[in-house]
Amino acid sequence: MNHEPEDKPHSCCTPEPKPCCHAEAPATAPEPVKEHSCCGHGGHAHGDVTPSAATKYFCPMCPGVESDVPGDCPKCGMALELNPEWQGAADDDGGELREMSRRLFICTVLTLPVFVTAMAHLFPALAAQAWATGSVSRWMQFALSTPVVLWGGAPFFRRAWRSLLTRAFNMWTLVATGVGAAFVTSAAAMLAPGIFPDTMRHGAHGAHVPIYFEAAAVIIVLVQLGQVLEMRARNRTGGAIRALLDLAPPVARRVRDGTDTEIPLAEVAVGDLLRVRPGDKVPVDGSVQEGSSSVDESMITGESVPVAKLAGDRVTGGTVNGSGGFVMRAERIGRDTLLAQIVRLTAEARRSRAPIQALEDKVSAIFVPAVFVASLITFVAWMLLGPEPRLAFALVNAVAVLIIACPCALGLATPMSIMVGVGRGAQAGVLVKDAAALETLEHATVIVVDKTGTLTEGKPTVLDVFPADGTNADDLLACAASVEQSSEHPLAAAIVSAAKARGLKLADVKNFASETGGGVSALVGGRTVRVGKIAFIMSSSADGMDGVDDTLAKRAEALEGEGRTVVFVAWDRRAAGLIAIADPIKESATAAIGDLRALGLMLHMLTGDNARTAAVVARTLGIDSFEVAATPASKLARIRALRDAGGIVVMAGDGINDSPALAAANVGVAMGTGTDVAMLSAGITLVKGDLRGIARAIRLSRATLRNIRQNLFFAFAYNAIGVPLAAGVLYPVFGWLLSPMIAGAAMSFSSVSVVTNALRLRHARLDA
Repeated sequence: MNHEPEDKPHSCCTPEPKPCCHAEAPATAPEPVKEHSCCGHGGHAHGDVTPSAATKYFCPMCPGVESDVPGDCPKCGMALELNPEWQGAADDDGGELREMSRRLFICTVLTLPVFVTAMAHLFPALAAQAWATGSVSRWMQFALSTPVVLWGGAPFFRRAWRSLLTRAFNMWTLVATGVGAAFVTSAAAMLAPGIFPDTMRHGAHGAHVPIYFEAAAVIIVLVQLGQVLEMRARNRTGGAIRALLDLAPPVARRVRDGTDTEIPLAEVAVGDLLRVRPGDKVPVDGSVQEGSSSVDESMITGESVPVAKLAGDRVTGGTVNGSGGFVMRAERIGRDTLLAQIVRLTAEARRSRAPIQALEDKVSAIFVPAVFVASLITFVAWMLLGPEPRLAFALVNAVAVLIIACPCALGLATPMSIMVGVGRGAQAGVLVKDAAALETLEHATVIVVDKTGTLTEGKPTVLDVFPADGTNADDLLACAASVEQSSEHPLAAAIVSAAKARGLKLADVKNFASETGGGVSALVGGRTVRVGKIAFIMSSSADGMDGVDDTLAKRAEALEGEGRTVVFVAWDRRAAGLIAIADPIKESATAAIGDLRALGLMLHMLTGDNARTAAVVARTLGIDSFEVAATPASKLARIRALRDAGGIVVMAGDGINDSPALAAANVGVAMGTGTDVAMLSAGITLVKGDLRGIARAIRLSRATLRNIRQNLFFAFAYNAIGVPLAAGVLYPVFGWLLSPMIAGAAMSFSSVSVVTNALRLRHARLDA
């Protein structure tokens, strides 16, 4: 209800506004430009929603390996992937998948007749044909398999050669050695059969040295198939980033001199007025200047209910406008928009390393040499102990050992899960800054949260005004707001906002002064009005107080017991009344605390508020312990103490004063609604600023690490079983041998199974 106050003596000339000394000045921090870990060159601003025309490729297994052109990783030999963050990522894979698919098709056509004729002895109709089992068949196999091995397998041999030069042995070292041994031996049998002993000759006329062209060709085809399946699956892991990139519209409508002009998004400048029509996507971050509408912000909040936007409200680039239209002012563009920050953090986290990957590094360092040793032992054992033809058995089984061993499955186990998990988190509003934070989060035992802005709305609101006898409530609020309008403190803003909401007229003031942690005072209509804590208004001065009557004192005590912040207002040497202010608890806080408790976590609250207010919030939400009057230094000390006690500490905060604690915690979680400094200090950012995001992040961490362990189990178990089988350990008992072709199929399957298992994370459930 609007109320026009009486013309009381609280108007005077307006002094120059002075900032209150207990107000926090807004601060921002520029984000540092990263350097490439491989060369030390400064990085591009690759987080822009509209990236530069240059493209970048990276290795999914070797963080730090980047290139401006497609090719193979110099460390592991894997084909470099196009970074989805760069232009063209949505519809281009660098041609590697297309090229490998083409090779697969041609090699399959050439290999099929080789395989059929090599298996002719299994088909009576073919076995009866002399051409199918004689020299014609052998030379045909030689002719058809040669392009398969030399052309189709050329990329694999190049990668193997690079691994030898760099001494970074990998899957391609094993594949090339195995295929090369089978092909060279077979080619020698065709071109110079006299070099082989008579014990190796067999066939219908006992005149042929065994050939393995079908094994070499089929292995190449199977490896190609595995590569095609892997590349297709890995391309899908960038879907989260591509989906985010697609949220940004390609153009914007700039309003200038009363005319709308459609311009590319990259040409939008800070301060431009942009028109957003019904159904359009908001082009950049900014604020509404004219008009009103409802905007679908599910991109940020995950909530499908549109949010009403009026003049002065903030809007975010990539969100979808509803049925209304408005004109907005561009405030953050390019790499500074929230969408760009989400893309940048997600892309960087996809390429970061989790500590668990150190296990893979140690294993991989000895894996390939160990496989070569196992292959050599297999060859020697069959030569010494095997039946005739010993050389044939020794060669086939040694090659099978080389082929079936797959370090690629080990190398993919962690990075694939990290890539998919980070993308899944981005879709749920959980931005992972690095993989180490994601891994550490799984073991969290203590959650430390800041009260204001994290558990509460961070926007204090006046709940009630209690005037003393002889004072009008509206006059009390108008005088207090007149003094507080020169302050930037959140409590001051709440009082001024309440006065304006009641339609009260604020007076001009003189001699504004403030006392840190106490309150403010000013001359209003010739008399000194003091607003603040009881100790402040009772302090000795020329306008010192006679006292506070018992009714107000008891009222203040009762309000503080309910968790309210009490602000006293005084003039004429007496307390004129008090104002009850509260920072409402977020609607989501209760459910969030329940989720965290269900995950088995202890909860600790830090706040700069008084003990009574903190106790009420802690009791209401069911928080285990709290600390009041917290300063940045004391928050930092508390985090260190909890860590020293053996806790894995997760700190959640949103302010500049939370930054030291966020950095000191095992994992810092920043609220996306907070300051840039807080987000730079944290390992994880919650886009919505909703505490329930911590529970989502923990579930994401547990699901991702569980997936990594499953992948590692698949890789280790596969090799632990496959290598002995390929070596022929079951031959003495069952007469079973593992053909190099079957070994090749199993090797390809192991890598595909790891990638497929990682893709299951796209559907991980992150809510209770």
